[in-house]
Amino acid sequence: MSTMNISLPDSLKSFVDEQVSQRGYGTSSEYVRELIRRDQDRLQLRELLLAGAASAPTAAADAAYFDGLRDQLHQAAKSGARG
Repeated sequence: MSTMNISLPDSLKSFVDEQVSQRGYGTSSEYVRELIRRDQDRLQLRELLLAGAASAPTAAADAAYFDGLRDQLHQAAKSGARG
């Protein structure tokens, strides 16, 4: 694992220390890693949403669509139970 040193104003350092204490993180590094992971997830979700918005429209996701998905899952579960 690599090491990164960051400089924070006292107010931000106090905030991080408070979050570590109140939210059950073992260290400030764990807290910062979690923030970075959440930011990565947010960026990935944004990319997916933009890709979806740019894609061509498809059929509506109505009750019949979800019924079909459930049927596919049930069939896959039955097939997996036999194999």
